[in-house]
Amino acid sequence: MICTLCGSALVNKRDAYYYDCDNCRAIVMDEKLYLSAEDEKESYKTHNNDVNDIRYQNFTSPITNYVLGHLLPEHKGLDFGSGTGPVISSMLIKSGYDIVQYDPFFAPDKSVLNNRFNYIVSCEVFEHFHQPKLEIKKLIDLLKDNGVLLIMTMIYNEEIDFKTWHYRNDDTHVFIYRQETIEYIAETMNLEIDVLTDRLVVLRKSAN
Repeated sequence: MICTLCGSALVNKRDAYYYDCDNCRAIVMDEKLYLSAEDEKESYKTHNNDVNDIRYQNFTSPITNYVLGHLLPEHKGLDFGSGTGPVISSMLIKSGYDIVQYDPFFAPDKSVLNNRFNYIVSCEVFEHFHQPKLEIKKLIDLLKDNGVLLIMTMIYNEEIDFKTWHYRNDDTHVFIYRQETIEYIAETMNLEIDVLTDRLVVLRKSAN
């Protein structure tokens, strides 16, 4: 199997399910274990994502707070992978922001992708990408110059017990990022890292 981000041969198995990539440092699920699209969708339906749940609003607040603090209501945004409960776009729309939703399962209107955006938010989505290189490139192409890509995903570090980690024990999590993986993405895709924490990543598209 080759790494779905950098194309390197995957030879180091972390466990029975995942490989470590020596090049981009991602942790990649064995493709033989990927769920079908139908099973993946059924799994997402079990998520209790109520847009009015204050706990869910607080969980996604790193993204909403960044948008509210750094972008204007007239800036055009995309909530990519908005899921069954699009809490981020719901909160931003209530604050007067111009943001639309796309989700391959729950908001599949691809016509919204005919636009270009000042910012794209993507919460708990990047770890589900079967083809992260292609998916991330598509998102970058949708950004205007100097636009930002806001990602919420858990960044793995060696202090985490991988075997018991809830992120590793989710059958839909096929691609897990380390800090070095984000740095690889920024370097190879002409992006600047504005924020890189264990939960929030903000990447800025360089002006051509």
